[in-house]
Amino acid sequence: MAHDGLGIDGLNLRDSCNSAPISEDAQQGVSENDGGIQITCFSEVVNDSTLHFQIIRLEKQIYAWIGCNSSKLGRLYAAAPTRPANLVSVTSILDGASDNTGSGIARRLVVKTGVNIILACNIPKNNPTLEADAERLLMQKLVSLGYRRPKPDGSSV
Repeated sequence: MAHDGLGIDGLNLRDSCNSAPISEDAQQGVSENDGGIQITCFSEVVNDSTLHFQIIRLEKQIYAWIGCNSSKLGRLYAAAPTRPANLVSVTSILDGASDNTGSGIARRLVVKTGVNIILACNIPKNNPTLEADAERLLMQKLVSLGYRRPKPDGSSV
């Protein structure tokens, strides 16, 4: 379904970052408005593939998009910590049944950050090296943005 000529398969990362109604921050690709929403966009070339990332930080959750060699949205997943066993639940929201590529990344991001994750992922299924590189780059950026689950201090109460 298309809206103004741009459907899910035709999203333009550069235009979407530049047209957001927010003011630019001093960091490249990062902008924030008064509501505490921060949008970060970046791209990296890994093994002859270009990985595109967009992170939207909200107060208690993160929306992240990973695209490989295109600006297609891909599958959309929601992941959240569940109680009481501190497990992570993941579900596919868009584009059919879940696959291990995006759902695995979403699950591990929740474990590492401790916050709810909405992840759109357009990485080829048969490329575990590219998947690992994409997850590593995304996690590095999330850590630099201040998202990291505190490590247990080892003391018993």
